[in-house]
Amino acid sequence: MSDDEILTRISALVDEEHRLREKLTAGEVTTDEEHARVKELETALDQCWDLLRQRRARRGAGEDPEGAAVRPARQVENYRQ
Repeated sequence: MSDDEILTRISALVDEEHRLREKLTAGEVTTDEEHARVKELETALDQCWDLLRQRRARRGAGEDPEGAAVRPARQVENYRQ
């Protein structure tokens, strides 16, 4: 997956999160449904951002960015900012 593809995926996930919040406001989904899906979206976003950072770091170190890989959700969820 290229950097552009990752950024496109991030944009799509953010758009979905916004649509989901609109559906909650409109009463089209329950709070529990919204919370569960938002948690999934946040995890996917964390994984995408982590992958993008890995690719950029590898490129900056003169390595092949294609060597970067998606890390498990529990790993990226436990990162400290």
